[in-house]
Amino acid sequence: MERTAFGTLLRGARERARLTLEGLASASGVSVRAIGDMERGRSVPRLSTLAELLDALPLDEHERRALTEAARPGTSATGPGASTGSGMGASAGAGTAGPTDRPIPRQLPPDLRTFRGREALLDRLSTATAPDGHPPVVAVSGLGGVGKTSLAVHWAHRHADRFPDGLLHLDLRGFDPSGHHLEAGEALSGLLTALGVPAASIPDGAEQRAAAFRERIAGRRMLLLLDNARDSRQVRPLLPRSADCPTVITSRHHLTGLAATDEAVLLDLGPWSAAEGLAALAARIGADRAAAEPAHAAGLVELCGRLPLAVAVLAARLSAEPALRLRTVADELARTRTLLDEFTTDDPHTDVRAVFSWSYRALDAETARFFRHLAVLPGPSFSTEAAASAAAEPPSRARKLLRSLVAKSLLGRDAAGQFALHDLVRAHAAELLDREGDDRYAAELRLLDYLRHNARSAVRAWETRTIHELDHAPAPGVALLPFDDPEGALAWFRQEERTILAALRQGEDPRLLHFRTGLAQDCVPYFSALGQWADQIELQRLALDAGLLLDDPAAISQAAAALGRALAEAGRGEEADEAVGHVERRLDHLTPHERADALRSLGWVRGRQQRLPEALDHARAALAIYRTLDDPNPVARELNAVGWYSTLLGRHREAIASCREALPLLQRTGNTFSEAATWDSIGYALHRLGELPEAVRHFEVSLRLYGEVLNHYNQAEVLDHLAQAHQELGDTAAARAAWLRAAELLTALGNQRAETMRARADRIAGQPTGA
Repeated sequence: MERTAFGTLLRGARERARLTLEGLASASGVSVRAIGDMERGRSVPRLSTLAELLDALPLDEHERRALTEAARPGTSATGPGASTGSGMGASAGAGTAGPTDRPIPRQLPPDLRTFRGREALLDRLSTATAPDGHPPVVAVSGLGGVGKTSLAVHWAHRHADRFPDGLLHLDLRGFDPSGHHLEAGEALSGLLTALGVPAASIPDGAEQRAAAFRERIAGRRMLLLLDNARDSRQVRPLLPRSADCPTVITSRHHLTGLAATDEAVLLDLGPWSAAEGLAALAARIGADRAAAEPAHAAGLVELCGRLPLAVAVLAARLSAEPALRLRTVADELARTRTLLDEFTTDDPHTDVRAVFSWSYRALDAETARFFRHLAVLPGPSFSTEAAASAAAEPPSRARKLLRSLVAKSLLGRDAAGQFALHDLVRAHAAELLDREGDDRYAAELRLLDYLRHNARSAVRAWETRTIHELDHAPAPGVALLPFDDPEGALAWFRQEERTILAALRQGEDPRLLHFRTGLAQDCVPYFSALGQWADQIELQRLALDAGLLLDDPAAISQAAAALGRALAEAGRGEEADEAVGHVERRLDHLTPHERADALRSLGWVRGRQQRLPEALDHARAALAIYRTLDDPNPVARELNAVGWYSTLLGRHREAIASCREALPLLQRTGNTFSEAATWDSIGYALHRLGELPEAVRHFEVSLRLYGEVLNHYNQAEVLDHLAQAHQELGDTAAARAAWLRAAELLTALGNQRAETMRARADRIAGQPTGA
């Protein structure tokens, strides 16, 4: 009987059973592609595959006999379409005999019914193993519990028909709880046994076994899946070196040595995407249950860190308690201080803490200590210098240790090159930090010292204003960076801004509250200059809470003043009054310099609230105090403030006089930032007096000076003033260009006022340009 006869019978049996190709594939373990080829007459099954199909179909004895008879003439088919099914042999020698009486091993572990997602990685795996005349080797690396084995096994089942001569699977036990991994000789013995070599014929030495293995596998279209490899040296003797036998390896380590010597393709597997994690949870607990509480289902996936093993453990718990609401579990997980306890099982292979511990135990003592100290880094990602400071290591040494942890999949890297620690791995590191008796307080103090000392140095290099040194030296081991130019200073702030915010949120140790309130003030110039008012508001609220806990009038006043300014600047001036009240109630408890700074900030808030007479009164009161102090910089700054509020009140000549008194002081002290603000104030007053060409000149000087200190937010403010002056002069082209440039700067900063600038430019588009 021809192949088409078997295909016709198979299709008829499948359709009578009301099964789709996918349904039969799921029931039998034979791939969709292989079944399709059979039904189209392109191939017939081997005996083992036939048995899987017959068991999956509801057949009577006559139908089973007819299908078996139809398959007999095709047992020698070995062309590209020949099918082997997936197979799931339980031991090294499991398999069926082929046309040359060689065993066809089928050792793949079962595929997960609930496997979801990873399509991009599966495609890359297919591309990397495509036949090209060279021995394909692919190494999939990733954190313990991230699903490396599941991915490799799922891919192998999906493409089993590519390997008609067998599928070999071997657990190398690279991170076994026993601490003993599979040696090359023992591994090769198992592979040879699976290929039908009698025990008495297996050579003694590892090299001889490797040669025998490669000889035995040559020319056979097989797949070798080496699971849980410890390192490149463990794997290299096991490679078949055959173009017809791809090798897929999983490991917690990046097998860069294998890539260098054997051209292995390295694939890095990270946690699921949010959608993948939600789909996998729904597959395990039921789609209806997940859909009934979608927000809490998604929240549970996030609390699991999107780690497949953690999701699987949590889903098992949920399946055991089908009446339990997802919200209840999410609330419990969010409140727990020992998160890893929620992912504990009776099996060390599925207990998340135990799985992480195998990777930790493989570290040398120095790397292990460094890893533990990463627990104090609070943000989702961190820099080399922050990690070096937390662990009191030189940055050069820290860089090597970080690279080592990345290679061992205990760390990742984000798109900006920062290092990222998975939330559950961080929890494990924190437990280890406490268990080993490391000094957490000292590590957190070093991190805050790193942020504070470098923030001050960066502001000093960038804004050219007088920044006083901190009243304490940095703790030993803190990385101090040189800042030679504004670009480098701003780049450091951009690198560390998430860590700064996270460090303020983390404030649990009361001994560090003073350091955290100080850090918030050190960073005011950066967040203000970039117009990041939302971040500034969060930062100062956290600092205000810390100041209130400390009952420190200066800390409260500084945080409340900065908070009020940020709220007013963000267009939330009505919310600023509470912050202003905190400052006003503590004025009598401040030093003269602190009181002057507080009054200056109050004036700024009242100015933004359009309470201009109060703003001018506060500015004059601050100026009077500053004049009693031996520092020309704040005197000059406040002369400009007095001038600004004066011109807003229509006192333009008074404003110009006050600002011109400030200019030589600012130029002498090199305060470029405040000098830029003062030129803008004079320009604004001249504009109101109708002296437009002179106003334009002052705005252009201000614009240039703000550019020198990279203050793009205030550049946009000046461009708005400049555009209005150009418009009144009749130069609509210049006005439009200035507003568009302001919109561009504000867009880059993520500031909503960009649309206002763009709308002003659009309103004058097409208007005639005059002189």
